[in-house]
Amino acid sequence: MPLENLETFKYKELMQNHILATIEYLFDANQEFGVACEISTVSFSPNLPSELQESLPEITLFMLANYSFETASVDQHYLSFEAGFGPDNFGALVQIPLLAIKQIFVDEYPILINVTSSNKIKEEEKEEIDSMSALLNNPENAKLLKKKKG
Repeated sequence: MPLENLETFKYKELMQNHILATIEYLFDANQEFGVACEISTVSFSPNLPSELQESLPEITLFMLANYSFETASVDQHYLSFEAGFGPDNFGALVQIPLLAIKQIFVDEYPILINVTSSNKIKEEEKEEIDSMSALLNNPENAKLLKKKKG
């Protein structure tokens, strides 16, 4: 299988659902876990002080244990939890897009690996919308679509 097949919208959607199902399973089992993720796509509320933000590596490991695990939630697009950072334990709500999660760990064992990139799914969706808009903006195409419906 060519690697570009792992970058399609269909595969990314499959992987996002797999990540969601895995995290929901871990929550249901009351199992603490870790996630390694692309830090560039993670949001913090409030924003981390710049020295803390800059100290985080490109792929950052978050351990969801104790308070972070208790505050964690997941939806169709994001894993969210509260965590403390740095020596002063600066508190922030962390929001990670599911496709930005590269690995999920239980203890030291990786139980999920995601090889898709997190930044292309929105571009592909936008291209699909733009293609349809272009199609519908042409009056000749609109006539063809009306004929097809009738």
